[in-house]
Amino acid sequence: MKKFAVCALIIGLVAVMAVPSFAWDAAKQKALGQDKNKMTWYILDYGKDANGIPFAVSRKYYTNQTIKNETIELLMSKFGLSPEKAGSLYFTEYGYEYTPDGKQFAMTYQRHYDMLGNEIYGTVFDDSSETTKKNFIQLSAVAGQTPAKAAPYALGKPVATPKATPAKKAPAKKSSTVPAKRVVRAKKGS
Repeated sequence: MKKFAVCALIIGLVAVMAVPSFAWDAAKQKALGQDKNKMTWYILDYGKDANGIPFAVSRKYYTNQTIKNETIELLMSKFGLSPEKAGSLYFTEYGYEYTPDGKQFAMTYQRHYDMLGNEIYGTVFDDSSETTKKNFIQLSAVAGQTPAKAAPYALGKPVATPKATPAKKAPAKKSSTVPAKRVVRAKKGS
């Protein structure tokens, strides 16, 4: 029994160390909910890198089977992945870089992973070639989308939280029933 426990502990430690894509600071993670395509999004990390450049990392889980199938087809046709490898797609991570004024952003990487956190395919955008050149886009052009939602975190600005709208009081319903009469019981012994 002792050997089994030690073996299970070693296997668990190896599994944790082999999956670095799940090693994000939980305090920084922000759930963004679902987008219009019913894909679930999270912000995993944000801030400034060693060079002082604002960044954010987001993750998209494929909770919409139609979009997942389209992405699998793209991975097979454009990048030559086998159906087995592409079919193991579970989530995609995106790296964003922001201009210091917070008006533009560029994608720095896009990586596709399987359920265990193994990278299936990825692209790094670093200006080393025309196909991987970073393209900066106006943040206002993607208002309401993940890069725009992550920008305040990356730039260290206050994050707007949606205000709860007070519930409207419904008008009191008029009762169509006759109020019950009060029944008075006679005391015993009188």
